[in-house]
Amino acid sequence: MTEKKRILTGDRPTGRLHLGHYVGSLKNRVALQNKYECYFIIADLHTLTTKPQKEYILELRDNIHTMVLDYLACGLDPNIATFYLQSAIPAVYELNLIFEMLISFNRLAGLPSIKEMAKNAHLDSESIPLGLIGYPVLQTADILMPRAHLVPVGKDNEAHIELARDIARRFNMYYGDVFPLPEVLLSDVPTLVGTDNKGKMSKSANNAIYLSDDAKTVEKKIKGMYTDPNRIRADTPGTVEGNPVFTYHDVFNPNKDEVDDLKIRYREGKVGDVEVKEKLIIALNNFLDPIRERRKIFESQKGLVEEIIYDGTEKMIEISQATIKEVRSAMGLAGAWNKISRIARDRKKQTTN
Repeated sequence: MTEKKRILTGDRPTGRLHLGHYVGSLKNRVALQNKYECYFIIADLHTLTTKPQKEYILELRDNIHTMVLDYLACGLDPNIATFYLQSAIPAVYELNLIFEMLISFNRLAGLPSIKEMAKNAHLDSESIPLGLIGYPVLQTADILMPRAHLVPVGKDNEAHIELARDIARRFNMYYGDVFPLPEVLLSDVPTLVGTDNKGKMSKSANNAIYLSDDAKTVEKKIKGMYTDPNRIRADTPGTVEGNPVFTYHDVFNPNKDEVDDLKIRYREGKVGDVEVKEKLIIALNNFLDPIRERRKIFESQKGLVEEIIYDGTEKMIEISQATIKEVRSAMGLAGAWNKISRIARDRKKQTTN
């Protein structure tokens, strides 16, 4: 039998997951978990890049639980995939340090995503921590630790995977073929615009609809969504392109005939924003209802989430130990310590005798 290729992906546990996470990666993960050997990382170390204060670290306990519930509710299955906690893997710290020696500062500083993360965290150029600049290196350690072949990400993180390929390529060139070159798996809708139409959906921008939002919350958020700013009356022809309400219809409304009809009438000034939003409310709540129900089922089983994380982390510790052992051997790092240990033990035996 052909061995399944490995996939590594995950999220920072900063709170609840939203629709942007679903279309950007979760949808792909659910579809791919039966075809590949999947590892889902709970990337708690990555949260320190923008929020290293203790009060935020203490929040991680609840955030981790909440995020994994969202995973399970969306259909990620711990019986066929591995969920694990990043900070509980000692080898990832070592691999991160080794990889930092294989990439230049300028290469990291030039990544657009780093600047965007700094902006969202309200950090200026003088206050950006080294850990944020090195974020993609730690991400590379996450990817290469299980020697993943594929990484499902949104378009905005594609450059990070290319950097991981560069680091893997350079390591292999220096020390021998240890790591595969990971490839990107882009989802059909890599980036989902926020409800305010001012960029992608995100927690920090306060423009997100969460997977765990109840029906009334979804209704309130959709009613307040940005539409066509030039359309003051319902009988004024409107613009569909770039209108987030129609973007959401395209993604979440399975009734394509209804969506096409709304677009035609909207362009002709024969339908108001109220009707378009009401139909979106129905479609989106129909989409979220099964997710909400599954979440309630998993949430009612006390300790289940923690058991899933524990079992997956134990598995990843074993995998990571095998990887770091091969890394040390390939680099020759193990040789010096083995020699020192052997000589020291021999001397101790002689001294004792």
